[in-house]
Amino acid sequence: MTDPARRFPPYERHVFICMNERPADNPRGDCVRKGAPQVLERFKALVDELKLKPRMRAQKCGCLDTCEFGVSVVVYPEAVWYRNVTVADVDEIVHSHLIAGIPVERLRQHPAPRQ
Repeated sequence: MTDPARRFPPYERHVFICMNERPADNPRGDCVRKGAPQVLERFKALVDELKLKPRMRAQKCGCLDTCEFGVSVVVYPEAVWYRNVTVADVDEIVHSHLIAGIPVERLRQHPAPRQ
């Protein structure tokens, strides 16, 4: 039975890192070949190191359908999408967005206008 005192959603911020793989010759590429495993590893390490658990969580996810833009990362509940994320960007995302609540604009992937 679930503890009724447990809040829902259980995380202040939840980070999803795309781990999609496509054939090597796919023109869109995939996040795994662009460094997603290393990005995921750094997010997890930093969340642990900064003792952000259990308030925040970083985890792998399936295809976000944006691999042509490099490693894709989404932060909820704000639904902020990042593109071309590298290991070097993770510390900035964690400190600026996850902790301070300020998305990293230079990495944001804004949605296409609806027609």
